[in-house]
Amino acid sequence: MIQPAPPFPTHDRMIHAQTGAFFARLWWENAALDDAPPPFLLFHDSLGCTDLWRGFPQALAAASGRPVIAYDRPGFGRSDPFPGPLPADFIAAEAEGVVPLLRRQFGFTRFIACGHSVGGGMAVETAARHPHACLVVVTMGAQAFVEDRTLAGIRTAKAGFGEAEGLARLERYHGDKARWVIDAWTETWLSPAFAGWTLDAALARVACPVLAIHGEADEFGSAEHPRRIAEGRGRAEILAGIGHNPHREAEEQVLRLIGEFVSDVAG
Repeated sequence: MIQPAPPFPTHDRMIHAQTGAFFARLWWENAALDDAPPPFLLFHDSLGCTDLWRGFPQALAAASGRPVIAYDRPGFGRSDPFPGPLPADFIAAEAEGVVPLLRRQFGFTRFIACGHSVGGGMAVETAARHPHACLVVVTMGAQAFVEDRTLAGIRTAKAGFGEAEGLARLERYHGDKARWVIDAWTETWLSPAFAGWTLDAALARVACPVLAIHGEADEFGSAEHPRRIAEGRGRAEILAGIGHNPHREAEEQVLRLIGEFVSDVAG
């Protein structure tokens, strides 16, 4: 009987940025990436953090044979509180302000950008701003523009978080930052000032292949989002019966899709 490979150890760091220290974790056999293949860099969703990826980073590292790095954006998870409201350009700012720090701290040059929901937008922005370093973009349940369906889903979720039980669930991961996390998501996306946001300008500068994975039943966005993200750049995969979290709802299928795509385009 073939025994499964042992899990990769994790290596944690606190990295200092202008907005405060943020938490990052590496899944790999060594803390240094000197001779490692280019890692996956994971960007979490609007309510997420490293712990909320659950077992996906470990599974991705095992399936791909590549290091995986995830981190808590400032204001989320184990990172320091964010100093003030979330700025309107926060999706693009992540690529400019945080990604270079991760590259220096963990010692990697090239990477694969992989993001869920708004993290998918951050992965696209990262590829646009680091064209010689980003080998592949993978998005899962990402948004490319502000759609009525997205706003309706956010309004429904916001109502749920008005109850004590909903807030308590997030406090397990974000502590006393949980209310800020909710407001940073809902109030930013529902603001009239954000209504014209799109990924179009960033997508026009993406030079690497793109895999856009999306659930057919995603309550936060129609299939137009992955089509727009992948058009002329790669492939859109629409998963039947899957909602906003393909990596949780269909982990094996998502790992297979990512593995095949990355193998084909990045070796």
